[in-house]
Amino acid sequence: MNVDYSTMKKNLLPLAFVALLQMTSCITTEREVGSAKTGQKVYNPTPGNRITSRSILNKVNAQHYFTNSKAKDQFVLVLQGSKIVNAQARFIILTSGGDTIRKETIPATALLKASDLDDPQAATVRDKEIAILKSMNNFFREDRFMQPAVPRAAVAPANVDPKAWSAVRADTKAIGFDYVAATGKERRIAYAKALQKAIIVAD
Repeated sequence: MNVDYSTMKKNLLPLAFVALLQMTSCITTEREVGSAKTGQKVYNPTPGNRITSRSILNKVNAQHYFTNSKAKDQFVLVLQGSKIVNAQARFIILTSGGDTIRKETIPATALLKASDLDDPQAATVRDKEIAILKSMNNFFREDRFMQPAVPRAAVAPANVDPKAWSAVRADTKAIGFDYVAATGKERRIAYAKALQKAIIVAD
C-alpha cells in the first residue's frame, strides 16, 4: 500500500497547531487563576489529577503570637472543593504544641468582595476565582492582628458571651484577629487565657 506522507503532513500540521493553541490556553488560565503566591507555596494545579469535592485547591498559612507570647501559633486557611467559586475554606488555628483551638468553615464566596472586582456585574468566573485567591493571600495580613484584642473603652456586644468577653478585655496582652466569617461580615476572635479557648469578641 502506497502512503502519501506529504498529504499526511499537510493534514496533521493544522491539527497539531490547534491542539497547541488549546494547551496554551489551558496553561494560561491555570497560571492566572492558580499561581497566586500564598506565602508558603504557589498554587499550581497538577495536570491529570481528578478534581473532586475533597480536592485541595489552595492553601495559605501564617505564624503569629496568639495563645502564647513566647511561641507562635499556626494559622491555616485551606480551600477545598471541585471548583474555586463553589469551594469551602477551612480556617484552623493550631497552637505551637499542635492543639487545634479554632476550626471554622467559610464559603469561598464569602471571601469575594465587590471591591476586588473591576466590574462586579460583568465579572467572569475566572475574575471571581482570581479575586478569591487574592483574598486568601491577604487573609492573614499583619494589620488584621491587634493588641489589645478589646480596647478598654469598648462595650460588650449583645451577641457575645459576656464572661468570655470580660476575660479577654481584662487581658491587655490578648491579641485579636479580624477575618471574614461565613456570613461575609468581619469577625474578631481572641484567646481567653482564663478560659483556655479562642472566643469571638466582636461579630
